[in-house]
Amino acid sequence: MDHPNPQPRRRDPRAQSPAESSSDELAAGSEHDEAERRRASWTLQKAFTPQRPKKTSRLYSESESPDELAVDADEYWRSSRMRNHHRSPSPIRDDNSQGGSDDLAEDDVAGSDENQAGDADDWSDRSATPVAPVPPKPEHLNYKEKFVMRGHLRGVSAVQFSPDCSMIASAGADAAVRVWDTASGRLIHVFEGHLAGISTLAWAPDGVWIATGSDDKTIRFWNVNTLKAHTKVFDGHQNYVYQMAFAPKGNILVSGSYDEAVFMWDVRRAQVMRSLPAHSDPVSGIDVVHDGSLIASCALDGLIRIWDTHSGQCLRTLVMEDNPPATCVKFSPNGKYVLAWTLDGCIRMWNYVQSRVLKTFQGHVNNKYSLSGCFGTYGAENVLYNQPLCFAVSGSEDGSILFWDIVSKEILQRLDGHSGSVLCVHTGTLKGKRMVVSCGIDKTVRLWEEVDENDPGSDDDAFSDSATPTPESHSKKSSPAHDADGDDAMTDASAVPSTAATPAEDVTMT
Repeated sequence: MDHPNPQPRRRDPRAQSPAESSSDELAAGSEHDEAERRRASWTLQKAFTPQRPKKTSRLYSESESPDELAVDADEYWRSSRMRNHHRSPSPIRDDNSQGGSDDLAEDDVAGSDENQAGDADDWSDRSATPVAPVPPKPEHLNYKEKFVMRGHLRGVSAVQFSPDCSMIASAGADAAVRVWDTASGRLIHVFEGHLAGISTLAWAPDGVWIATGSDDKTIRFWNVNTLKAHTKVFDGHQNYVYQMAFAPKGNILVSGSYDEAVFMWDVRRAQVMRSLPAHSDPVSGIDVVHDGSLIASCALDGLIRIWDTHSGQCLRTLVMEDNPPATCVKFSPNGKYVLAWTLDGCIRMWNYVQSRVLKTFQGHVNNKYSLSGCFGTYGAENVLYNQPLCFAVSGSEDGSILFWDIVSKEILQRLDGHSGSVLCVHTGTLKGKRMVVSCGIDKTVRLWEEVDENDPGSDDDAFSDSATPTPESHSKKSSPAHDADGDDAMTDASAVPSTAATPAEDVTMT
């Protein structure tokens, strides 16, 4: 006897009983038993399976600029605790929880009630489940001035920690490179050889070589182990060398110049690998992403460009509507964003993939000089993301240093100590102590250290007198032409670095 073809059954995602299998053996069972099992399964699911709480949409607060997207900090931290209450931290997870409002990760929605039922007990007794507490978000920073390092004869335009933060290199309009000991603030050595003022420097990743770019159109390398200069001079730019950055492996150096070009140098052969016709105005900022795959450049034409390191192709061009001159660009630690300084008194954080501004930081003064800053970390380590919070730091033309929280854009701290424009700021950590080093046109290099507020030995008002400000000659002035007296900063140049003794007055301890 022929039986009619059974109607096809639509698989219900909530029914995970054996009766719903497409196996012929199971399908041959009694239809009555099958219906009873299905009804019982659905009844149990409805009775005992709790519904997941609905995802709450993030609240966005109004911002002062129509081209930025801001997130309410309190709502973000509250929602992040709920989203990640039962999520195990992964060492390879790269969520930038404090980097941008749009790129915060959401929970993956479960595709079936098999996972939902498995998590039912976890959701029902959440209050009884012991979890690691989320560290509170600090409301401010507490950096104090530790050393004031003197010795430069003119304004200091560049300063940077070595990769291990054991040394500090500084350079400026006097055409000399000074290397300082971070722990004591004492002068280690002075390198001399450039014929004009130095605008930029960069430590090689191995911490052995320091590269400097000068108004004499050359790049020179200095060895901190042998205290000697490299035998080859990197010559190729047609104008002032203004900014540089190393690739992570140290085999490539990227430089930007007033000749409007970006050069990629083969460090071993001291030759130009590739020249990028980057901009129509002097290139004022250069940075390389942490994995070396991308290069960011900015110029006084207001454009920010992202380049592919391997092919040299321009991947993105970022530009604001009013097109203010851009003077510095830095990749975020995770490589997802770039921070750009412009001469309208703003620092903008871009999502360069979407060509969109996410944050705008204000509060500093910047309408004349090429100020250079960076990212830094603060607060206790976040157990959910296995990383601390992040801030942006920059100098100001009024002599102060400002720290902004990346998420809320609030100013975490303002440091005062310099008597002139603070041209460059860099962050580092030595033996667990977070530090910031700064330099400016007052001829000084200052080291700031984070101090525990509960430490009774910290002195809140121990600041030393600043040096007399230097004339506004060469100190990274952001204009198409430098002052002429920046070129005669050194009259007796030598290709071999000098061995200068350490004067006792080079360091002022505070």
